[in-house]
Amino acid sequence: MSIPITTPVLDAEGLVKRYGSAVVLDRVDLAVAEHEVVALIGASGSGKSTLLRCVSLLDELDDGTVRLDGEDITDPRVDADRVRSRFGVVFQAFNLFPHLSVIDNVTLAPRVVRGVGRGEAEEKAHRLLDRVGLAGKAREYPDRLSGGQQQRVAIVRALANEPRMLLLDEITSALDPELVGEVLVLVRELKGQGVTILMATHEMGFARQVADRVIFLDGGRLVEQGPPEQVLEAPREARTRQFLSRVIDAGRL
Repeated sequence: MSIPITTPVLDAEGLVKRYGSAVVLDRVDLAVAEHEVVALIGASGSGKSTLLRCVSLLDELDDGTVRLDGEDITDPRVDADRVRSRFGVVFQAFNLFPHLSVIDNVTLAPRVVRGVGRGEAEEKAHRLLDRVGLAGKAREYPDRLSGGQQQRVAIVRALANEPRMLLLDEITSALDPELVGEVLVLVRELKGQGVTILMATHEMGFARQVADRVIFLDGGRLVEQGPPEQVLEAPREARTRQFLSRVIDAGRL
């Protein structure tokens, strides 16, 4: 009996990124399967955010290959803008357009990038906003929203463009502690809906709850990976244990 081979949604091999003489990614290999949630953990400067930016072509790699659904998206002949539109990227700083209302922030990419009509785009946006409890905020501007509400809008904006994969970069780090929970609940719901997610996080408890796999990066290298209970509770590598001991001291585990 043959075993079917499933192509990963994202397959990255030998990724290298340098800033001057500093090596930020050092031959990183990474694959993310359909419907999988992968959490990247590590200290500041370990390469988590750079990895997200490089696989989505927001930053240029110095070496390595990234495939999305089997297509080599690092081939210089590939339309980078088309590829970027297949990723939904959410940053810690929200990056909402302050001069646009919530509904206009959410519908901008579908209308401009994909050519969706305003009526269709707004109908979908209203459905998404309703799902995250923001149906009554569609005509508000970002400065009238709390940080947690702004981050939920940023996630909805990423989803509105029907991305193949969602990339979340420390999306709770700019939030007050009481607002973190509402954003984490939303990500947990997205996992339940089968959204494929690669996320960088400093919230170890959240990584344990929502991730199918945890990857520990240190100095731009992939040091250890595995199920959350293995990496976070019984790490095999001394460097992982050292990092987690500091996290425990900081009260984040």
